[in-house]
Amino acid sequence: MKVNTVIKGDVVKALKKLPDATFQTVIADPPYYNVLEDEAWDTQWKTPEAYLAWCEVWVGECLRVLKEDGLCFIFGQLGKREHTFIHLMSRLCHQHAFHDLIIWDRAVGYNERRDSFTPQYEMILVLRKSEDVKFNKDAVRLPYDAQTITAYLRDPRYKDLEARKSHLEKGKFATNILRVPSLKGLTKEKCGHPSQKPLALITKLVACASDENDLVLDPFLGSGTTAIAAEGQGRQWMGIECNAAYTQMARQRLKKFRASLS
Repeated sequence: MKVNTVIKGDVVKALKKLPDATFQTVIADPPYYNVLEDEAWDTQWKTPEAYLAWCEVWVGECLRVLKEDGLCFIFGQLGKREHTFIHLMSRLCHQHAFHDLIIWDRAVGYNERRDSFTPQYEMILVLRKSEDVKFNKDAVRLPYDAQTITAYLRDPRYKDLEARKSHLEKGKFATNILRVPSLKGLTKEKCGHPSQKPLALITKLVACASDENDLVLDPFLGSGTTAIAAEGQGRQWMGIECNAAYTQMARQRLKKFRASLS
């Protein structure tokens, strides 16, 4: 099995060729179903039931190839129109072990609604295979600013100030609400994919759920963000992508990223 490569092809067929319990982490950003109405890949299912049935198959394959202590992250979105993900989460949590539900706070809203609040978040369902999972909380700490550290060190309840200072300088543990600005307008990182996720967000997922040299799978590689996040942190990776244009986009981004390291 060749690693650090993009497999061009159907996700289910490609997954079925991979061996059991191979990947430490799976990061999946699949079509959301009729959210991007101008994209054929997001509107290809005639009914929600057909979409849900397809998702059950590829998620099942992702859990099969996941290691026993691995985590599988699945992106989704809720809204008045784009609410199929809530049904998918229910089904998947009946079939697999629930681990967490992460809220990606996009920092800014999108698609103003006439009769409801402006959406500002997406969701990441986290599934596992066993109770004993690899999770590195220190990898996703959030730094305190100098003023906050100084203020906390004045708290008389802490007798060992050196230990307290060491803890504060490491930063606070992240919650399951991850605030990472979405890629808007002329953001330099944008490369043309309509549902491209920020590198900073995917980097957090890779960091917390894998160690150096672990193998990360992205079954919907798209623009290649997961590959870059993995390589940038010393992980190995494999991506699956059925769209030829996106496959080329991912390879070009990787080429540019690798060149920037040399």
